[in-house]
Order: sequence, then C-alpha cells, then structure tokens
Amino acid sequence: MHRRQHHALAAAKSHATLLKSGASSPTPWNQLLTAYSATGLAAARRVFDEIPHPDAASWNSLLAAHVAAGAHRDAWRLLRAMHARGLAASTFALGSALRSAAAARRPELGAQLQSFSVRCGLADNVFPASALLDVYAKCGRLGDARRVFDGMPVRNIVSWNAIIAGYTDSRKPAEAMELFLEMQRVGSVPDGTTFAVLLATIAGPRWYSLMRQLHGKIVKYGSALGLVALNAAITAYSQCDALADSRKIFDGIESRDLISWNSMLGAYAYHGLDDEAMRFFVRMMRESGIQPDMYSFTSAISVCSEHGCDDQQGRSIHSLVIKFGLEGVTPVCNAMIAMYTRFADNCMMEDAYNCFSSLVFKDAVSWNSMLTGYSHHGLSSDALKFFRCMRAENIRTDEFGLSAALRSCSDLAVLRLGRQVHSLVVQSGFASNDFVSSSLIFMYSKCGVLGDARKSFEEADKSSSVPWNSMMFGYAQHGQAQTVTDLFNEMLDLEVPLDHVTFVALITAYSHGGLVDEGSEILNTMETRYKIPMRMEHYACGVDLYGRAGQLDKAKELIESMPFQPDAIVWMTLLGACRIHGNMELASDVARHLFVAEPRQHSTYVLLSSMYSGLGMWSDRATVQKVMRNRALSKIPGWSWIEVKNEVHSFNADDRSHPRMVEIFDMLRMLLQVAPRLCSSGGEEIPMTISSET
Repeated sequence: MHRRQHHALAAAKSHATLLKSGASSPTPWNQLLTAYSATGLAAARRVFDEIPHPDAASWNSLLAAHVAAGAHRDAWRLLRAMHARGLAASTFALGSALRSAAAARRPELGAQLQSFSVRCGLADNVFPASALLDVYAKCGRLGDARRVFDGMPVRNIVSWNAIIAGYTDSRKPAEAMELFLEMQRVGSVPDGTTFAVLLATIAGPRWYSLMRQLHGKIVKYGSALGLVALNAAITAYSQCDALADSRKIFDGIESRDLISWNSMLGAYAYHGLDDEAMRFFVRMMRESGIQPDMYSFTSAISVCSEHGCDDQQGRSIHSLVIKFGLEGVTPVCNAMIAMYTRFADNCMMEDAYNCFSSLVFKDAVSWNSMLTGYSHHGLSSDALKFFRCMRAENIRTDEFGLSAALRSCSDLAVLRLGRQVHSLVVQSGFASNDFVSSSLIFMYSKCGVLGDARKSFEEADKSSSVPWNSMMFGYAQHGQAQTVTDLFNEMLDLEVPLDHVTFVALITAYSHGGLVDEGSEILNTMETRYKIPMRMEHYACGVDLYGRAGQLDKAKELIESMPFQPDAIVWMTLLGACRIHGNMELASDVARHLFVAEPRQHSTYVLLSSMYSGLGMWSDRATVQKVMRNRALSKIPGWSWIEVKNEVHSFNADDRSHPRMVEIFDMLRMLLQVAPRLCSSGGEEIPMTISSET
C-alpha cells in the first residue's frame, strides 16, 4: 500500500472516532487536520470546516497544509484572513508564509513579511529570520540575504544552510566554502543538509581535490550526518569522474535507502555505462527490498534511450513501470517517449504515442519529444500534423521541436509552412540557436531558396561549425562547389572549429561538382593537416566522388583501404555508380557484399534487377526476382508530392486515390500529346499515350 493511502486510512479511522465522541476541544481536531494534510489539501479544508471552535493552532495547521501543497495564492489569502482575526503575528504563521514566498520565488512578498515581523517584534526571532533569509537566498538576492544573516543575533543550522545554499545556487562556490569554514570556526556543527548543499557545487574533475576534503569532513562527523551527506557524496564523486569512489561509498553504507540506490544508478547512467546500470537496476529490484520510484525508472529508461539498448529491454522496463503504477507519471512517460522515439524501427512511434496518450498531464517536454520523434523517423507529414495540434493547444515549442518542424518542412519541401515556422522561431527568440538556425538553412536550401538560406546563415551565431556545415551542404546540393570552398576557407580564417561534418559537406560539394582532384586532396589530408579522423561517412562520400566521375577502380581501392568494415551505405553508393556506368561485373561483386550486410534491403535487389534488364540479361534478372519473392521482399513504391496553396498533395505509383484524379489524368494526356511536338530533336517521334488503366 502506498504511504499516502496508509495516511488516508489512518486519518479516516481517527475521524470516525472523533465524530463518535463529539469532542469540542480543538486539540484532537488539530491533530486530525495535520493527519489529513498528508493526504491532500481538500481533505484538510473539510476537517477545518468541521472544527467546532478553531483556535490559532487550527489556522496555522491549515496554512501549513496550503504551503505544503504548493497552493501559494490561497495560502496568502488565508494569511490575510488570519491577520484580520489577529492570528498572523506568530512565529509559526510567519514561518509558513515565508516558506511559501521562498517556494514561489516572491522576494517582494518576503520584504512585506519582513516589515510585518518588525512591527510584531519578531524580527530577531531565529525561526522567521531564517525563513526570511531563505526567501532572499532562493530568489538570488544575496545582498539582502547577507544583511538578514549578519543582523541575526542568534543563528541556527537552518540559517547557515540557507545562506550557504544561496551562494551555491548563485554559482559562487568559493563564498559558500568560506561560510562553511566560518560556521565551523564559531562552533556550529554542520548537518547532512549542509554537506548536500556544498556537494551540489561539485561539477567536473577539477573539483576532485575539494571533493576529497569534503569527504574527509563527512567521515569526521560520522553517523551524525545520516544518509543525506553520503548519498550526495555518491553523486558528487560521479560528477568528478571518480565512479570508483562513488561505488566505495555506496558499498560502505550499511542501511541504504532508496536515494542511495538512485544515486548510484544515476551515476552509472550519467557515465553511459549501460550494462553496469542495467545490472545494478536488476539488483536493486531483487535485493534491496525497496520499491523503485520515478527517479529509479527515469535513470533506467535513459540508459535504454541514450546508450543503445534493444527494444526488448525497453519494453521490459515499460512493463515494470505499469506494474508499479507509474505509467501516468509525467517524467517517467516523457523518458519512455524519448526511448521509443530513439529506436530505429518506425513501429516504435506507435508505442511512443501510446505513452503520450496515457499521460494525465502532458507538459511541453511530452509534446516536443513526440514532435521530434516523428521528424527523426522521417514521418514528416505526421510531424507537421502534430505540430499544428501543438499550436492549437498553445503548447510552447522548444528549440528541438522547432528544429524538428523545420526539418519536416524540408523533407516535404513545403516552403510556405516553413516560412510560417520561421516567423515563430523569431517570435520565440531561437533564431540564433545552433540547431534552429541550422534547420532554417537546411529548409530554405532544400526548397531551393538559397538567398533566404544565406540570410538565415548570416543571422546565426557563427562561433560553432553547425550553421557553417548546413550552409555548405545547401550550396553542395545545388552544385556550387566554389562557394563551399570559399566558406571553408572563411572558417579557417575565422578559426571556427572544424568537425567531421564539415568535411562531409566539403567532399559532397566536390563530388556533385565533379572536382575529383580537389576531393581527393581533402580525403588525403583530413587526418594529417586538419586532425579530423576519417569516419564511415567520409569514405562513402569518397566512393561517391570517384563513382560519379566513372573512376570505379579508385572507388574500390578506397573501400579496400578502409581501416574498418564498410557498411551497407558505402557498398550501396558503389553499386549506384556501377549502375550509372554499366559495370555489371563489379556490380555483382558489390551486391554479394550487400546481401551479407543487409539481406533484407530491397534496394539492392531492385538496382541489380534493373541493371540486368538494361543489359538484356533476362535469366539473371529472373533469378534476382525469384530471390526477392522467396525472401518476401517487394519494391517500395516511390512517392511524389507537390504543394498547392499551402496544401501538400502526395502520389505514388499506380495511385488513383486523389479526389481530383480524373482532372489530373486528363491534364497528363494533354501534356503527353503536346510534348512530342515541342521536341526539337531530329530523331524518330515516339508515340506517347496514357490509358485509363495506367
């Protein structure tokens, strides 16, 4: 039974007993009110209304319940009602109100409550003063926080922790450590929260020495700190890339709680150690006797999502999520959506959508993850439909969602919609974001509007290689190799960091422009001159470079020189070149490699079959088609589409589903009749007709 259900049952029994007894004293009712507060605000309100004679403690308990539930506006209204009854001038009420101001990040309310505390003579009381200090610290007003802290005649551990947390949250670790040392000098003993706050500043290997010192202090104070400090140390050592130290602390804890297990699991996930993380998750389920929570599952799911676990493992975790009743929890569902959208199989998008549909509360991350998933899987039409739904629901689209929408506009070449998304990008303030500006450049390039692509490039933040690479690809796809070279030289002059994508774009440009010598030079000098190791995609571009130029022997030599096994893309590129230049002998050899690497890739069989028929080798063509039938493979029909008045019309081979099909075929017949008369060639005119059965 969940803890909340247990509290509800216990409170209900006490409620029944109290109603039977007819007690009028507020004390037992106040106790019941506190018990119901743990089950929900509505129940607490009902009990308050039933108290025969509510006293100050009753009002304070109801105020605390509102603050705990995050109902801050209602809490402030309640405080005004208490003030009208003369009940607000107490340390308890003031402390609750200040906690609410801190949680809501309302420093101006904190200032009003500070003035009120002075009028009530509570300014020097350590409890409201510490709460006021926490308000200013959490709102980033460190000057005000420090003035309150320095003016306190008495400080407790809450005061010290609040001011130290203020400096750590403001990324001022040196000042936080200074306060920690001062705290020790005046004889105040730190607790687990003190160390948890300090350890949160640890970020990166350069903090390892400080981490060791803090760990020494934790050992010095020992069990008095409890598990809070040790659990925080597990995460902090992980942030320092000292995973072995994290594991030592975890193994040294005798009575581990859920946070201990989650901290260690999160450390494995953070470092991408997916096998260790999954083994640890299984061990947690079997040995700990502790029920995993949403943090446990989000860590395990992130391992599957980020580090390439198979879909079966992902489904297993999904079934555990359902078993533990966490399927409707937003962070868990968001993690599962991200996991399913990252799997290569398009069928997984249905599972992602099921997770999305099961959500009780869909936040912006939920929507944007689905949008990105549709785009990533090439389901561009679905992506844009989903994007329209997001706009209708007034969901804020983040930089990844906007980038996905633009990529889908690129895939479908829907320029008008792409321009509308561009307007939204400008309104959202993401125009200079690397991902978004890159997608804008790509979209305009794909739609053939290189001028607008260049404008987007000029408006982008050009300190990274991302927008440069996109612009180079745009020019490369349009055969403007010289412009690509100029951009590359400009990158060198401005000392923009080069990456492997830069050279893919450069070699692609030379390939499309037929500049074999220039492309060869880049292939030969990438590693030596520019210190960029060659990857699979560079070899594929090199094969395309030589293949387009008809230098098939050089393309084959390049493949043979590869330090790793060529993938299917490399072989498919060479096969395409063989088809263009009619080299049947080499094509057969390449096809054998492809049949091993990708036995179910229909394109290989189709290309080979087409080559055989082109050369009149009908028996070989029949053999290929027989193999396709035996393996239950078929040619996937090609699709064409056209945008008319902001509406995309799609067609595939033998498609007769369009509502204006009759008009379309009539126009085709007319064009085919007119076309031969417009030809200026001196060859024999070939009759061109189209039948109603086409």
